[in-house]
Amino acid sequence: MTVSSDPERVNPLRDPQDRRLPRIPEPCALVIFGVTGDLARKKLIPAVYDLANRGLLPPGFVIAGFARRDWGDGDFENVARTAAMEHARTPWREEVWARLAGNFRFVGGAFDDDAAFDRLHDCLNELRDSHGIMGNAAFYLSIPPAAFPTVLKQLERTGMADNAKSGGWRRVVVEKPFGEDLESAKALNDLVDDVVSAEDVFRIDHYLGKETVQNILALRFANSLFEPMWNSKYVDSVQITMAEDVGIGTRAGFYDATGAARDVMQNHLMQLLALVAMEEPTTFDASEIRAEKLKVLRAVVPPKDVAAETVRGQYLTGWVGGARVPGYLEESDVPPDSNTETYAAVRLTIKNRRWAGVPFYIRAGKRLPRRVTELAVLFKKAPHLPFYPEDVELLGNNQLVIRVQPDEGVMLKFGSKVPGTQMELRDITMDFAYGEAFTESSPEAYERLILDVLLGDRTLFPDAAEVEEGWRIIDPLEDAWAGTKPATYRAGEWGPREADEMLAREGRTWRRA
Repeated sequence: MTVSSDPERVNPLRDPQDRRLPRIPEPCALVIFGVTGDLARKKLIPAVYDLANRGLLPPGFVIAGFARRDWGDGDFENVARTAAMEHARTPWREEVWARLAGNFRFVGGAFDDDAAFDRLHDCLNELRDSHGIMGNAAFYLSIPPAAFPTVLKQLERTGMADNAKSGGWRRVVVEKPFGEDLESAKALNDLVDDVVSAEDVFRIDHYLGKETVQNILALRFANSLFEPMWNSKYVDSVQITMAEDVGIGTRAGFYDATGAARDVMQNHLMQLLALVAMEEPTTFDASEIRAEKLKVLRAVVPPKDVAAETVRGQYLTGWVGGARVPGYLEESDVPPDSNTETYAAVRLTIKNRRWAGVPFYIRAGKRLPRRVTELAVLFKKAPHLPFYPEDVELLGNNQLVIRVQPDEGVMLKFGSKVPGTQMELRDITMDFAYGEAFTESSPEAYERLILDVLLGDRTLFPDAAEVEEGWRIIDPLEDAWAGTKPATYRAGEWGPREADEMLAREGRTWRRA
């Protein structure tokens, strides 16, 4: 049973607010461009299997692949089966795969091959009759950003992205990075708007599909405990950290032209900042949530003194996880004179009444001691401590820490008396872990996001204005950094010493993630 956007086809037995039955899309096709790439093989196809395993796909669901391969439908199905068996989150069940078997289609060709796109157009028309997809299809652009314009223009030429011509809905899914600066992002937004309507564009930021990121909204707006203190009167500072223990792997071509700030700060970390700083929406509607996030991003003030309020770093040879690893300049295919940053730290402020005077420290880096993404709200210290100074030496700021990955959960840090005859105080923590509190494991981000695309739910997808505001913040930094050399840090360290000094000048330290 499904809920249709057409009022004449609404299921009369189904209340949209009834959560006892899962949301299931209408019969449709998911078309993946670049289906032979790592993203499709390790994330997208396994996510489709996991959705099927949870009973969240319609019987008339078809997955179509497009790539430069001389494959038939059976070849693609075999490749997809192997990918799902190796990377799916949920247990393998033959009966689940049997329901998907036979629902795979493959079209081979290059992105500039008109004949191949004509064949894809004919394939979707045939599926309307054979699988009852009623013209519904989502196009997932799992391809390099440089190929976006070519594929979009092919969709426009064939009319495949036109809802009226298809007789159903057509949606386009675009992976980050969406542009490489503000100018290119605007050009790409204009192109997408020419091809498909704004409400049918889904810009994927997979961080927004993570349960703990969505829990930021629940934590703030479902409880009366935190919101009264969620402002400059009580908050000293906010730290957002995205640390990776890995290097660049085989992504040298992309990464050396991009760097840490463009790769993750403009999108992932700006979205986390918006969620933690936004005002309460009037409803939990996609347009209301995005409106509040956009207000925050427009109020963000880039550093006035880039040299003092930002730090770029590049890792040297060092030790991570007990193994010796090469420096960035020794990585395969990296130019020996590269000035690309593998670490970036930025101090931002938000120009509104709630956050006036509160610094937001954002950092991201590779080859750090461990993999962790977290948001830490550090509260101001009590204005008066009626204790002997030596009894409170180990007492720090109260902290609320939201762990996005890998140990998803929430931690509250506060002061408590140490057992004994003296009034000695030190920090303790109360910890909530998703894996321990709930019997059901959290779905992969791509599971939630693919399902939302097929349902047409845009709550977790940034719109064009949000993307452009992210570039408005990052572009001045990139301009100031041009031609400068990044500071260095050894692999296995928490970034350059200059990043510690940036906070030390204001009497603060980075939270040890």
